Amino acid sequence: MTDFVLPPPAIASVAVAGSAERFAMRRIFCVGRNYAAHARELGNDERDPPFFFTKPADAVVDSGAEIPYPPLTSNLHHEIELVVAIGKAGFGIPRAEALAHVWGYGVGVDLTRRDLQDQAKKAARPWDWSKAFDRSAPCGPLLPVAKSGHPEKGRIWLAVNGEVKQDGDLAELIWPVADVVAICSEAVELQPGDLIFTGTPAGVGAVQAGDRITGGVDGVGTIEVTIGQPDRKR
Repeated sequence: MTDFVLPPPAIASVAVAGSAERFAMRRIFCVGRNYAAHARELGNDERDPPFFFTKPADAVVDSGAEIPYPPLTSNLHHEIELVVAIGKAGFGIPRAEALAHVWGYGVGVDLTRRDLQDQAKKAARPWDWSKAFDRSAPCGPLLPVAKSGHPEKGRIWLAVNGEVKQDGDLAELIWPVADVVAICSEAVELQPGDLIFTGTPAGVGAVQAGDRITGGVDGVGTIEVTIGQPDRKR
């Protein structure tokens, strides 16, 4: 048995729909600007090739959680996303084989400290502080491919306090799941336990303490989280 100088951290994991088992996580990759309307609403060119940023695995929280309003921001944004769970390792995966590496799908919210992101863009600095903060990646239960298939179309939506803010269709993805998996694997060797957040449709906006966020993807699942008061103890 290996001895550690400090206790190893708990294994980050995501719930599995209809099961007591959980999906052990390794890394989170996120695709930027993968819906044309969202790219345009942020003043970008939707024809740009896909790019990726990351979040730590322990940024994941389950559906139903209350997430304290994070520090260092006054402009916290919601971004609803289809989440891809990788179940088979691969590097340089051909597009035609990419879907064979997918274990299942879920619904996630990429929480973003938009003011920090805007500052980072202007200064040509990394986005980490705007994207990779604590509890920034809520994710609903994963649905295995055997039950979900590989969704290519279907409604993806998000509401704040019951008012729909984002309402799109997976068919609007600039780079579909097979492309995203293949392109990501050109830079890193994907491993079982990796999650890929595939991008958000138009309609992103700010949330406040006390807001209830709900969302879903047809045929995949739903998610619900509440934004709580700032955690003054940390």
